[in-house]
Amino acid sequence: MATSLSKTQRSGLLFAFIGVFAFSLSLPFTKMALKSFDPLFTAFARPVIAAFLAIPLMLALKVPALPRHLWRPMAFTALGAVFGWPILIAIALDRTTSSHVSVISAVMPLVTAIIAVIKNKKQPGVSFWVASTFGTALLIFFSISRGGTSSADLLTDLIILGAVIASSYCYVEGAGLTNYLPGWQVISWVIVVSLPVAIPGTVAVYLATSADYTLHLDAVLGMLAIGLSSMYLGFIAWYRGLRDFGVAHGSQVQQLQAIMTLGWSALLLGEAVTLTMVLSAIGIVLCVLWALSNVNKVKS
Repeated sequence: MATSLSKTQRSGLLFAFIGVFAFSLSLPFTKMALKSFDPLFTAFARPVIAAFLAIPLMLALKVPALPRHLWRPMAFTALGAVFGWPILIAIALDRTTSSHVSVISAVMPLVTAIIAVIKNKKQPGVSFWVASTFGTALLIFFSISRGGTSSADLLTDLIILGAVIASSYCYVEGAGLTNYLPGWQVISWVIVVSLPVAIPGTVAVYLATSADYTLHLDAVLGMLAIGLSSMYLGFIAWYRGLRDFGVAHGSQVQQLQAIMTLGWSALLLGEAVTLTMVLSAIGIVLCVLWALSNVNKVKS
């Protein structure tokens, strides 16, 4: 497959994988952060933490003012990336396990591809959809077989679905912005435009809830990680990957995220690794390769 990809596409595939690697840590790190912080605090504080990287970088490289025609898509991207996904997924993780969240969020690559098709008026080939659907089905089967579903309910599942839609939309909207700005500037501006809401939200939630929690070192490290990696560094790589590899096909790299997340959960949260995990991982990777093999077979 690699020989059929252009140099730009191969670079995009690599950046997309780096982004997914960073995102795969988001759920276990958020679960760690919830030991000491309220779900809403973990969401509002993400962009505030990320701003300590984004703003100095923007000032050092003298990034010009954001063009007026980009403010609207930038605001919609921020709604999904900064508020929609982080708030809803933190609430869901407070109600159930990370493995159950993976059951529902496994459909994110397909949701992203569908939104991209609608927005960009492009239609991937039949093989792409078959591979994507089969891979998602394996992900769901794998996540269910790992357990963790008994503590959830319908409302929790709906919350996760809302988070998936918000995240998928921000992926597509943000990837569109990379046609005008480098990926790192896109996520930097996303963070900046969110600060007027994020800063007072962070302060208000902390003052209202801090007395209910005990501070733990691993929770603080988890909070810093989702702010610096999941909220900023991961998006820099992800938007670059979606731009160079294409949103519909680049999003399929995310099929690997659930497997990687459960691997991190085993290491960081003590979950057991089963034979089902290994066998499902092999099947998922094969489906991803199948979907990506059709990267140059897209109908406009």
